[in-house]
Amino acid sequence: MLTLNGYGPQIFAGTITTVELSVLSLLVSFFIGLAGASAKLSKGRVVSTIATIYTTIVRGVPDLVLMLLIFYSLQIWLNSFTDYLGNVQSYVDIEQINLDPFASGVITLGFIYGAYFTETFRGAFLAVPRGQLEAARSFGMRPIQVFRRILFPQMMRFALPGLANNWQVILKATALVSLIGLTDVVKASQNAGEGTFRTFYFMSLAGLVYLALTTISNGVLFVLERKFAVGVRKAVL
Repeated sequence: MLTLNGYGPQIFAGTITTVELSVLSLLVSFFIGLAGASAKLSKGRVVSTIATIYTTIVRGVPDLVLMLLIFYSLQIWLNSFTDYLGNVQSYVDIEQINLDPFASGVITLGFIYGAYFTETFRGAFLAVPRGQLEAARSFGMRPIQVFRRILFPQMMRFALPGLANNWQVILKATALVSLIGLTDVVKASQNAGEGTFRTFYFMSLAGLVYLALTTISNGVLFVLERKFAVGVRKAVL
């Protein structure tokens, strides 16, 4: 029989925190990925070079190292910036900025996995036939209309497999945020294990929670894949 020794509310709250952290990080990564892919495909050499450096560095450094670097340096950079503004505008009282572990986790995970989303979206952009975009422009569509009606729906169909994989990785990577003080499902399970001397039991429970979340995610992604594949005929071998 499953017994939680009174730690059920903490584990449930940690699970909710994990889901919130994952979803918000996904949104940040999504928009960074769109911007990064547009930059890499841009004709401007400076913009494309910056985007290339960003994706190369982030994908080449371990996530844990980046998380610790960004978490500790971001706080210092923000406070240095507020000190600079206070010196420039001495008549303005600017308070120090203190980031909590949740906000730091969202920013850090969004920044890290935005690089992976950049490459996913770049490949998806290139997979959309150029002729359709040119035809839309010839009919007088504005750039935003071309993106919303032609490019984005087809791009998402090509990007969904990569997005699904990235989402799974983000969901599991939230466990790293427990190292910077966030009480997610891993941290709550660790505290329960230490308090009851049943660490293996509660960490196994945390693993089951992640397995349940990824299983539910697979169902949602399957529905999205069918939605964006409407009107597309699969090849019969």
